Amino acid sequence: MEHDLAKEPAGEAAPTGRGRSRTTKAFWRRIREPLAQSRFVKNAIASLLAQFVRLVRATSPLVAGSARFSGGAYAEFEPGIIALWHGQHLLTPAYYPKRKPLVAMVSRSADAELNALMLEKFGIEAVRGSGGRDNARHLDKGGAKALIALKKSLTSGKNVAMIADIPHGTPRDAGLGIVLLARLSGRPLLPVAIATSRRKVLEKSWDKTTINLPFGRSAVTIGTPIFVAADADDAEMERKRQEITTALNAATAEAYRLVDGPR
Repeated sequence: MEHDLAKEPAGEAAPTGRGRSRTTKAFWRRIREPLAQSRFVKNAIASLLAQFVRLVRATSPLVAGSARFSGGAYAEFEPGIIALWHGQHLLTPAYYPKRKPLVAMVSRSADAELNALMLEKFGIEAVRGSGGRDNARHLDKGGAKALIALKKSLTSGKNVAMIADIPHGTPRDAGLGIVLLARLSGRPLLPVAIATSRRKVLEKSWDKTTINLPFGRSAVTIGTPIFVAADADDAEMERKRQEITTALNAATAEAYRLVDGPR
């Protein structure tokens, strides 16, 4: 007998495109938080990020005029405090010399945890904390502990790296935390910038984060070291804060000039 579809009992209707979209979003909401908390997933993502950064470094030769993190004119200023801008710092682990100890301060935010895990892939120690916002005397407990840990690292002969501007504050305007570390340790601030000729700027991000891309040219610039006296008062601290802001912006502009100029 011929099968009569018209007489079949009605079953559940197939989900429409909009229904499938809602189902997919609901499923993603259920798994998003567990994934975000998974150490395995975070480590896997950090490993991928580290491999990508290595690829950029391997395929982006340094242009003439680039500085180096070790040896040469800067050896006498080590151990030093490598000062970087938010959103411009992502390549630092791949350009820093292997087997040369480095301790980096990383924000305690959840977003920065991937950054800390990626640093570990390069053998760089991460200290979690954040520097002072408006006044170096108003560090929170975590920030104060982080500065103490960085000072101990400098005393032991290790270089340290610290983002100069404050998370979600004014981009490319240094906070006082990095100036306080220089005053406490007696070690110089080294304004550092790294740029590539191939890049994507995330214009909607607060700090204009730059995603460096492979198969271009790269440049490293290091500005004149800045020292902060142990007895610097509030006025001097503010002057040094402005000085490191100006120096870092100049180093950044020079790095981009080197990679974007004629070959």
